[in-house]
Amino acid sequence: MINVGELRKGIVIELDDKVYRVMEYHHIKMGRGGAQVRLKLLDVRSGAIFERTFSAQERFARTRVDRHPVQFLYSDGDMYEFMDQQNYEQRSVPRSILGDAVNYLKDGMHLELAYIDEEPIDVELPLNIELRVEETDPGFKGDTATGGTKPARTETGLVVNVPLFVNTGDVIRVDTRSGTYIERA
Repeated sequence: MINVGELRKGIVIELDDKVYRVMEYHHIKMGRGGAQVRLKLLDVRSGAIFERTFSAQERFARTRVDRHPVQFLYSDGDMYEFMDQQNYEQRSVPRSILGDAVNYLKDGMHLELAYIDEEPIDVELPLNIELRVEETDPGFKGDTATGGTKPARTETGLVVNVPLFVNTGDVIRVDTRSGTYIERA
């Protein structure tokens, strides 16, 4: 059992005989009353997302999650193919389970796939990833004085706001948690 203070984004808990992953966590301290926690939860089986508020004294059953190192192979429509690095079996994972992670997947990329009872529930990306800029407006000399940004489409299709000095063909580092530009690689 874990208490509210141990909850963090990404932790998998059991609630009402269903398995949920914490997507967002907000601790709220009321002026007179006790503290509350507002959670944004994802049902790992159905993909449903909802918010729920709990008191600070609430306790949750933590669910065992196994992680396997995998390599991303390719995508085929809404199915994404991974190869388990331990036994070399190929796993198909639907896009609905991967969520926004599909914007960062590159062929041959190594990451971890999270399982509950041999059923994939999530993919764990590195904190940042290097992506090549496929298309962006050209930057002109003197444009950097204002510190402006422009949209750039990367090799995976992700659109990121980048500084004006970034050009087509440049490799940039992107934060996978927020989808924001970090630096030119």
